[in-house]
Amino acid sequence: MTASLLEPAAREWKETLHHVVHDMYHVPDYVVLDARLYGGEPAAFHFERGGRRLLIPLILREIPGSALRDALSPYGYPGPVSDAAPDDDEFWRAACAGLARTLREAGVISMFVRMHPLLSPPSPVLDEAGALVRHGETVSMDLTISVEQMWQLTRSDHRNHINRAKRAGTQVVFDDWGRLAEWVEVYHDNMRRVGAADYYFFTYDHLAALHDAVGDHMHLAVALEGDEVVGGNTFFEYDGIATGYVSSTRRARGRYADELLYDSVRRWCKQRGARLFHLGGGKGGSNDSLFSYKAGFSPSRHPFHTWRVVTDSPAYEKLVVDKRPGADPTDLTGTFPSYR
Repeated sequence: MTASLLEPAAREWKETLHHVVHDMYHVPDYVVLDARLYGGEPAAFHFERGGRRLLIPLILREIPGSALRDALSPYGYPGPVSDAAPDDDEFWRAACAGLARTLREAGVISMFVRMHPLLSPPSPVLDEAGALVRHGETVSMDLTISVEQMWQLTRSDHRNHINRAKRAGTQVVFDDWGRLAEWVEVYHDNMRRVGAADYYFFTYDHLAALHDAVGDHMHLAVALEGDEVVGGNTFFEYDGIATGYVSSTRRARGRYADELLYDSVRRWCKQRGARLFHLGGGKGGSNDSLFSYKAGFSPSRHPFHTWRVVTDSPAYEKLVVDKRPGADPTDLTGTFPSYR
């Protein structure tokens, strides 16, 4: 039995990915670049027992005003991936014990992990080792059905808007990376409009570096009105699953580039052999207006959970008392970690 924190270059990280079903969020290059945005250290918890493996990509962050650290998932849905069955309680209990011990010894007192809605369901043991919190649902499009069936499953207002965009002459172009800088301006304008946190202002340099790192697993679709970029989607394509990364369109009355982009991306990915296009869910996993918008493209739903673990209860409770005196350090289901 082995339990350890791996650096991105570790042989065990890449070897484990060869044995488990995973997504782009678990690839070392992705974790490295996302850690730069968070100002943290890229790592992965690795566990092996009886020929079964577990990997959890993490970003380790310093806790301000403390010598301690905490861990969180990279952006997206990078939850634990393993070749052990979810009902193999013995494996998962040993893995959770090894996780808590390994992080605690590294001075990491808590961990926040976003689970992957499309991969194996989480083991019930995770709820014993911390708190497994269900937030809502995400939406995916089945790309194995016909284009005609996809269109029929699309909500009528979306179909209407897609047709209007086509009649207006809006076009969608794929992988013209020379347009990236123009689309980033559109994206940043929209982030300012909605008052997004600083983290979500993904820069041109970050997106270009990510594309350089993962190559043909990352794509750019831009919507053009004439020669003007009015919207775009960046998305990953990995092992038959297409997943939206960041997207945005320039708002204007009578413009429906956003719906046209979703429709064009799913058709393009289907032609390339992808089985599924994962749109994600609402803000924070909630069933809000963003979720409702995405839900108009497909009836397919997937439960979304986060997993919260405290590895050093005395240190965690002291920080909560010091930084948020009114918070209950034993409640792991609300804002987590409570001291942030």
